[in-house]
Amino acid sequence: MMARPHPNGPKPAQITAGRIGLYAFLVIAALFFLLPLYTMVVTSLKSMDEIRLGQIFALPATLDFSAWATAWSGACMGTVCVGIRSGFWNSVAITLPSVALSVFIGAVNGYALSLWRPRGANLLFGLLMAGGLIPYQIFLYPMVRAMANINLYNSLAGIILVHVIFGLPLVTLLFRNYFVSVPEELCKAARVDGAGFWRIFFEIMLPIAVPMVVVVSMLQFTGIWNDFLLGLVFAGRDNLPMTVQLNNIVNTTMGERTYNVNMAATILTAIVPLTIYFLSGRWFVRGIAAGAVKG
Repeated sequence: MMARPHPNGPKPAQITAGRIGLYAFLVIAALFFLLPLYTMVVTSLKSMDEIRLGQIFALPATLDFSAWATAWSGACMGTVCVGIRSGFWNSVAITLPSVALSVFIGAVNGYALSLWRPRGANLLFGLLMAGGLIPYQIFLYPMVRAMANINLYNSLAGIILVHVIFGLPLVTLLFRNYFVSVPEELCKAARVDGAGFWRIFFEIMLPIAVPMVVVVSMLQFTGIWNDFLLGLVFAGRDNLPMTVQLNNIVNTTMGERTYNVNMAATILTAIVPLTIYFLSGRWFVRGIAAGAVKG
């Protein structure tokens, strides 16, 4: 005789209309996001003769990586044909210091506003959040005038400063919500032992906030790397980020429009933040969950 399943054991999964609908939605959502990526990849690996056939979803007959090489070092932006390589290094030079500064300053702000509570802390926090809710396009002209007055307009330092300023409200909010539930007794005990503001921050609070540091760094990195408008306005001709140079490549028409080169340049621009998300996704989810519990 067959043994009966234990009444307290796991129940077999049942196929219900709700479960079918859930999986159908997930499949459709995955296709919605993956189909454009698939199209870009296969188009970048085709020759122009294959692309002219109009079979955009067909796999390439032969793998052709020449479009990738051209996109990296030979694609034209107007009359200059140097590819998107210089934009990559410009984006690195803009993004890394911008992320580091905004995360550090935002962490200090959140720590001070949540645990030290200086006079006027609530008012300062409210003003910071109000400024963060205003569309940054409204600040473009005043920021241009301000940067010009301090000789930072059209410079690498200027675009880094702009990204730090516009990133501070969100970063401060996330760190403040993370630190606000840390027991005050921990900070008071450290003060009794002689620790000051900075020692408590570096030796106690910052190690506690590593998951939130990862989350905020990923959000800031993605936002700054993918930025187009601020880079176009503030970076200057010699510091144009990858997104601006991609736009110049795609919109430059000299003879035949090379769709394979355009697709390869697009993938090269997006591959860095995509790689970071794939490699750090577990940390990102862990930090979001920890922030949700603590906030």
